Amino acid sequence: MGNFIKHLKRTFIVILLLPLILIFVYIIFEIFGMCVNHISTANQTNKLQDILENKIGDIKFIDIYSETGNTSGTGNHVDCLSKITFSTEMQIGEINNILSEIYDNDDFILNKDDSGNYKLKLCTSAPFGDNIEGH
Repeated sequence: MGNFIKHLKRTFIVILLLPLILIFVYIIFEIFGMCVNHISTANQTNKLQDILENKIGDIKFIDIYSETGNTSGTGNHVDCLSKITFSTEMQIGEINNILSEIYDNDDFILNKDDSGNYKLKLCTSAPFGDNIEGH
């Protein structure tokens, strides 16, 4: 009988601790997803910068910015956003052609501002798209 009570106590303790353990595992998974998403955004921005440097000989970077999160403000998703402002003598059509070979046209926006600088915005889905950062 004493052995049965001992097993019953252990089972009861496990039942009580199981929700806490599951919550802890969920939090660890969310933190892991956040880290992976931020690393993915940094890699995306670095790759974009390298592509521009290799394809555009006279490029001068003015600003490089990246962000991970729900960039559109709608829905429940996480984006990897890279924004690069640069100057070059190359025409916008040529730059669009270079970027279209690598990225989907829906993923990037290239504009020229009033001062003659190009503003490039690349927004892709994060690896952990349903992460807490997207809420």
